[in-house]
Amino acid sequence: MGRGRPTRILVVDDNPELLALVTRGLQRKGYDVTGCLDGTAAVRAWSRELPDLAVLDILLPDADGIDLCYQLQATAAIPVIMLTSRDAVRDRVEGLRAGADDYIVKPFAMEELVARIEAVLRRAPAAPERLAYDGLELDIEGHRVTRDGQEVNLTAKEFLLLEVMARRPNRVFSRQVLMDALWPQAYEIDDNLLDAHITNLRQKLEGHGGRRLVQTVRGVGFVLR
Repeated sequence: MGRGRPTRILVVDDNPELLALVTRGLQRKGYDVTGCLDGTAAVRAWSRELPDLAVLDILLPDADGIDLCYQLQATAAIPVIMLTSRDAVRDRVEGLRAGADDYIVKPFAMEELVARIEAVLRRAPAAPERLAYDGLELDIEGHRVTRDGQEVNLTAKEFLLLEVMARRPNRVFSRQVLMDALWPQAYEIDDNLLDAHITNLRQKLEGHGGRRLVQTVRGVGFVLR
């Protein structure tokens, strides 16, 4: 996975000692690991690092792990393994319904976590190098976009904005989710900046007379359809 680069794993846990232990253990196995202590940092790291898999603690100081799983999967449906100190069936079911692929109860052996990560990655489909939707094609590695065979020149932010929506066409993305994806390290972003990027993206995609693909869902956000 990762097309020649090390597999990227995002680990989120509010216990600094456990986070450091897991991070070091996975790095020894050859993984590229980013560790976060809370949900806010996790959202930014998710958008910035584009991980191949996430390991999420279900109890975080600023977020519920279940809600965080829902939020993160809204931008990229990658495999998720939930960590928890609770072994109740209801908690496991909630995690799986939120999109988690596996569930591991604390305390756990590092070998078990590695084995579960390897198993989940084997089941996960490879991330597509190209995305296609209704005449629109994105070459992710080459950072190129064409529509009906005509090349469309986009800025880095415009490409990222289109990529987020193209990975989940027909899904409505809230303004906040899109802003977190484009500016993961910023605490405050003017809504007008997102609107400007949406307007520019539309103009470029529609430059050859194509119908509008990036549509506004009033009061909610934007969707590619």
